Amino acid sequence: MRTLMITGGAGFIGSNFVRFMLPRYPDLRVVVFDKLTYAGNPQNLSGLPERFGDRYAFVQGDIADPEAVRAVFRKHQPDGIANFAAATHVDRAILGAADFLRTDVHGTFILLEAARTHGVERYLQVSTDEVYGEVLQGSSRESDALAPRNPYSASKAAGDLMVLAYHHTYGLPVVITRGSNTFGPYQYPEKVLPLFVTNALDDLPLPLYGNGRQVREWTHVQDHCAAIDLVLERGIPGDIYNVGSGERRENIEVTHRVLGLLEKPASLIQQVTDRPGHDPRYALDSSRVRALGWRPERLFEEALEETVRWYQDREDWWRPLKVAPDYLEYYQRQYGARLAGGGQVLDLAQDKKVVRQRPPRIRTKEQLEAALARQRALWPPTQDPKKLAAEQGVKPIDWDTLPRDPDWSDEEHEEFLAWLYRSRRDGRDY
Repeated sequence: MRTLMITGGAGFIGSNFVRFMLPRYPDLRVVVFDKLTYAGNPQNLSGLPERFGDRYAFVQGDIADPEAVRAVFRKHQPDGIANFAAATHVDRAILGAADFLRTDVHGTFILLEAARTHGVERYLQVSTDEVYGEVLQGSSRESDALAPRNPYSASKAAGDLMVLAYHHTYGLPVVITRGSNTFGPYQYPEKVLPLFVTNALDDLPLPLYGNGRQVREWTHVQDHCAAIDLVLERGIPGDIYNVGSGERRENIEVTHRVLGLLEKPASLIQQVTDRPGHDPRYALDSSRVRALGWRPERLFEEALEETVRWYQDREDWWRPLKVAPDYLEYYQRQYGARLAGGGQVLDLAQDKKVVRQRPPRIRTKEQLEAALARQRALWPPTQDPKKLAAEQGVKPIDWDTLPRDPDWSDEEHEEFLAWLYRSRRDGRDY
């Protein structure tokens, strides 16, 4: 039976990877090694001991502690390491970089030394697209120079270089994955998506950095895990594999989609002072991992809706995290002054950016009223959809003979036509 040591396995991507691997490989034994910092949560792994018995083990420890790492090798003798352990949040790195250097650089070194000493068959380093720095045009390839622009991405780049050095110097069979923005269940609510979802559920402001036009490539965590699994098995030693879905969205668009799914008003969005050195765009060329056979299986819109519903249903998971002293102290440091400054409320009419909101299917007057409420929040009104459709070459609709609910007012019917116009303009057929 193979034994895989998964460091950082109680964190977001790490715990999802544990849940991904154990059911798929009956001959695999997993040892989760996690320091249980604020972002490492035992609840992320709940149910695994009962379900998988002696195929699962948990050890609390720090990858930067060489004796703790050696103890895992003495007791469990892992054949491979998948290193998810990292300090990862850019905002926290800006507030103080010491923990990032300790974990992302020195901790990586300690793991590499253990892997070399014990002759592991595979070492996989989980990294980030941020090591390439801003990508104003095109997409980053694995051969591109590293150009990190904040302490977090610099620490990850340093760790990546150390991993490659151990391959070239000692022949250690390493592979690196560099993932794009990943989202899904069990993500600590300092990251933008769970932060905005949970804030919106509580009718709290959504602190959107700058103008919200930063572009990120969004990959669901299950797709990310599938790519890591594939690279772990088939990746060429010494190679790097970008992992990105190709689903690139501006932050303002994602924010409005979240509010639409939760039926919350756009007035919750509050523009706040941008983060220092905020990279305006990331994008990955993932052709190398696709050549191994990987394809993302989840469409962004469906995966986002599923993720939002998960946080809606799992208040028992995120609520204790958001009332913990560490979280409250961090939130105050990061957003207290920004929000107290009375940031500008962003509106799509001011931003002049059309967000392709995925509307519900309308079958009843109640559904129409709910849809209209969302549309009023998300869109500037369109006075004459028939004229706009003709001017912009939208697929023809026989506007005057569309069925009309007798309970609708003229205004409601006109807004329905406007909504239908937008759907056709954006390529949807409802």
